[in-house]
Amino acid sequence: MRTGGSASGYAWILSAAFLWSLLGPLSKFCLQAGAGPLETAFWRAGLGCALFFLHAWFTGALRVRPRHALIFMAFGVWGVGVFFGAMQYAIKLSGGATAVVLLYTAPVWVAVFSRLLFRERITGRKAAAILTALAGTALVCLSGGSLRGEPSALGIACGLLAGLCYATHYPFYRWWQPRYSTAAIYAFMLLGGILALAPWTPLPPHHAPATWGWLSALGLLTCYLAYICYGQGLQRISLVRAAVTCHLEPVLGTLWCWLFWDESFPPAGWLGGALVLAAVILLSTDGSRE
Repeated sequence: MRTGGSASGYAWILSAAFLWSLLGPLSKFCLQAGAGPLETAFWRAGLGCALFFLHAWFTGALRVRPRHALIFMAFGVWGVGVFFGAMQYAIKLSGGATAVVLLYTAPVWVAVFSRLLFRERITGRKAAAILTALAGTALVCLSGGSLRGEPSALGIACGLLAGLCYATHYPFYRWWQPRYSTAAIYAFMLLGGILALAPWTPLPPHHAPATWGWLSALGLLTCYLAYICYGQGLQRISLVRAAVTCHLEPVLGTLWCWLFWDESFPPAGWLGGALVLAAVILLSTDGSRE
């Protein structure tokens, strides 16, 4: 892979990581404003879905075979409905900082999927980066999390479930990427997630304008724009590199939750965040061929 393409790939993935890092604080604003966890997940998916359909329509990329559209929607039940819902419950029960770090158990699953499905070689440096990132995640969990009081076992379970759901996006997107645009894939995927979340969402909604502002920011920044950047990045670097580079997200996410919500880890938790950042640096200096 050309060096220029690899460098731009990291730039796109880091942009996605920055946008996704806003998920914790924006979600907490939505929850505080009165939206429930599944309702917040529904509107995040719904607003993102509308933007992706518009994007695909304006760019002429909406021509998707009906059978493939149904496959995207079926995956969206798991990859969006379960993922977005589990993430919101993890944020509510364990705190935004803990939830976003737990999400990044994903690279272990990504490494397995990419090896089995795409025969990507796991170099020693990549393996060390994954283990370092996992060690950091474990320290965050064992530190008791970012909320004061007793840690929530359900919140931790939801965070780990979100990580598994998130990991499946990488091979699924990579498999369909040569045939369809990012906008088309995620438009139908998010539609499937909307259908899965709709039964648990009160309709019609009754929210103040400020609440709609937070929900709109959540859908625009952490769904539409983040996945656009993510799709561009995966066209340029490997699955495992993208997954571990995204570990910058929990570091930024914990920073935002600390600044806006006074969520803070004990020393072991902050050490875990430092290890996650070290994993990103370790991976980005890997010069092996893709």
